[in-house]
Amino acid sequence: MANELQAKFRRAVDAFQGRDLAKAEKILEQIRRSSPNIFDVEHFLGVIKLMQGRFSEAEVHLKAAVGLNGSSDEALSNYGYALKSLNRPQEALTYFSRALAVNPRNPLSYHNRGSILAEFARDYSNAIDQFDKAIAYNPNFADAYVSKGNCLEKLQRYEDALVAYDKALAIKPDLENAWLGRGNALRNLKRHDEAFATYDRALSGRPGFGDAWIGRGDVLADLERHDEALAAYDKALAIKPDLANAWVARGHVLWGLARYDDALAAYDKALSIKPDLEGAWLGRGNVCYDLKRYDAAFAAYDKTLSIRPDLAEAWLGRGNVLTELKRYDDASAAYERALSIKPDLAEAWLGQGNVAWGLKRYEDALAAFDKALSIKPGLEGAWIGRGNVFTDLRRFDEALAAYDKALSIKPDLEGIEGLRLYTKMHLCNWDHLEEEISHLTAAIRAGKANSSPFALLSLTDSPDDHLRCARAWVAAKLAQLSKPGAKAESNRHDRIRVGYVSPDLREHPVGYLTAGIFESHDTDRFETYAFSIGPGDNSDLRKRLEGSFHRFIDCQHKNDSEVLQAIKDAGIDILVDLAGHTHNARLSLFASGPAPIVVNYLGFAGTLGSKDLAHYIIADKVVLPESSDQFFEEKVVRLPGSFMPRDSRGQAVDQTTCDRADHDLRPEWTVFCCFNNAYKINPSVFGSWMNILKSVDLSVLWLSDMGEMAKSNLRKEAGRLGIDPDRLVFAKRLSSSSDHLARHRLADLFLDTLPYNAHTTASDALWAGLPVLTQVGNGFAGRVAASLLEAAGLRELIARTREEYEALAIDLVRNKQRLQAIRNRLQENRTTSLFDAPLYTKHLEAAYEAMLQRHRAGLPPDQIEIQALG
Repeated sequence: MANELQAKFRRAVDAFQGRDLAKAEKILEQIRRSSPNIFDVEHFLGVIKLMQGRFSEAEVHLKAAVGLNGSSDEALSNYGYALKSLNRPQEALTYFSRALAVNPRNPLSYHNRGSILAEFARDYSNAIDQFDKAIAYNPNFADAYVSKGNCLEKLQRYEDALVAYDKALAIKPDLENAWLGRGNALRNLKRHDEAFATYDRALSGRPGFGDAWIGRGDVLADLERHDEALAAYDKALAIKPDLANAWVARGHVLWGLARYDDALAAYDKALSIKPDLEGAWLGRGNVCYDLKRYDAAFAAYDKTLSIRPDLAEAWLGRGNVLTELKRYDDASAAYERALSIKPDLAEAWLGQGNVAWGLKRYEDALAAFDKALSIKPGLEGAWIGRGNVFTDLRRFDEALAAYDKALSIKPDLEGIEGLRLYTKMHLCNWDHLEEEISHLTAAIRAGKANSSPFALLSLTDSPDDHLRCARAWVAAKLAQLSKPGAKAESNRHDRIRVGYVSPDLREHPVGYLTAGIFESHDTDRFETYAFSIGPGDNSDLRKRLEGSFHRFIDCQHKNDSEVLQAIKDAGIDILVDLAGHTHNARLSLFASGPAPIVVNYLGFAGTLGSKDLAHYIIADKVVLPESSDQFFEEKVVRLPGSFMPRDSRGQAVDQTTCDRADHDLRPEWTVFCCFNNAYKINPSVFGSWMNILKSVDLSVLWLSDMGEMAKSNLRKEAGRLGIDPDRLVFAKRLSSSSDHLARHRLADLFLDTLPYNAHTTASDALWAGLPVLTQVGNGFAGRVAASLLEAAGLRELIARTREEYEALAIDLVRNKQRLQAIRNRLQENRTTSLFDAPLYTKHLEAAYEAMLQRHRAGLPPDQIEIQALG
């Protein structure tokens, strides 16, 4: 430069050093206008505009400078920095590498190249290598130590990160980002008090340091001090409203509190600031998953992965959605991908366990749950998973221990308190039972979904509590019910199209009871479809069921949308849910109004808990008297006789003979029998049974086979009540259902349970010719045996009180003539008034026609009573 230009340039340098960037820029622009294409001027202007964040303008000057002097490592490095700031990382990396080729000893170029590798390529190991080279050439490069610490944190090498941050602070004690990084590392090491102190140190030097407030909030969130955490994030946002990470952190806390609308608003705010912020998309996916909006969750996780393919938590979320959709192979692959990125992601091991459980690969499931717990002992979902596996394996003592552990971690887990008690009842473990049932019902009355509706049926006889439980359960499990959906259009066919949805169309009580109905439908008036959402078993009954419908559609491996499409394609008029709140049911199918009329029938003894799930429930005047209508969301359709059908063709027992000696029963004994599952037995019922045994000499109680612990507990309780434990006889398991039915005839009287009666078990006893004595309850589940007895013309076997129940049992076995007369009447009536499948089907068809007639007349669902047909 000429002398005059050199003088001007020196004035620009002086202004720059005096921090008057505007003056420096003005002088340099004057030089540039009079003498263009001067390297020092273009470079200096580029540096000034870089410092001011004017990256596009800086890029123009620095590109010109590099063109004028491609051998300046400073210009090459600064140009790379401008490109990096303009989100052009690959071009930036090229220029940083060119700068180092010119000057391999420039620490700033190494630092810049490392930053690109860390921020854009997420190649943290190679980035650390670049920062180490920067430090080698400048041991006092504090920012390089901070950058190295940040990468070590990403690699979860938190102790090493602390060393790096401490070195930075030894060089530059007031370096804010070093204090921030140090706080983050301490937080990840769960050294919460030290983390607080570190963030406070950062804030003492700069109270407006928003990221330090976020860090403080993160520690408070870890400690579940949610209100304080939100206050910390709000402080950060008060300082800088467009701090996207603060909105994300706020969303995470709100998600954890199940404040889903607020969480979504926070994530959306973050995305309005930074559309490609993966944490916000991940958060959206998690919220949508919790709300059972699986399509939206899937889309959010995929968006997250398009931004950051190596984010293990997004693969985890994807796997969770696929698991819910029962796409187990795809789910397992997603969890594997998550674990390949982050092998110690406990939640992904939990997901693998849930997949294996869903596929009934129990050993694999337990191994995965145990792996999750070895990483994260307080992961309640893995304890629940262990409990679920042990429940399926009927190892109820181990299941109970697992559920206890889960509840000790999180007391109000969805459904687990009820499931724990249900498991405990399988063990006939009645320690503190009354107190625990009271605690559970109090939670249900407070609106908590602490029990499934099915688990509650054996714990309380209150139909009000059953309704509350179903409502809370549906609200928790089927959030989409709160959103109005498209209703199915009415169909017009020559025949009424009835669809039956069930997971139990096989050797299962539902299959046994309904086979005769499906075969008896009038094919001139009805076209029937089965949507089988459970496993087949290749049994004779399954084959028979498959042949009894107009179409049998195997939907076991179909997801909800595929099943719903099959229902739509079939043009179903009336869709019948045969499962309700029982195992393997899919109530989500009914949440979107899949047919003009939906019916709750047979599988579950109670209300589903929402008018949006079923319009009607099939019942009778005994099992559901008009005084109980208030406890049902559905409108009640009452059939004549009993609501419970029976297949009168499939299980013949007349020709089968049995000998008491083959079943550990002596000829001289009076044999009281109850083949109900262990979970239906409770202290009150068992106490009545022991009172009965005390009053009847040479009497025994013949019970179904159950686990050794349950047997031991019942024997101990019998002894405590003054009864020889040997008077409890436990039946052997039989592979043949006809043999099981036949052995009922070895008993004198079947003793029912309350609050959950024998259902199919009572039907079996009556079908085999064994009188059933019941005490009628208040809830649907406690009135089923009474319904069957009323229909059989055996009203005298229905007791109203516990005292009447005990007295009747004693009187009946003492009065052999009276008991034999009842047996004779039962034998006469069982295939006429009680178990006439064709007649029953006519009544059911009349109910379907009445429902459809109302619908086609534009009338809302209402109570329907079907009159007896000849």
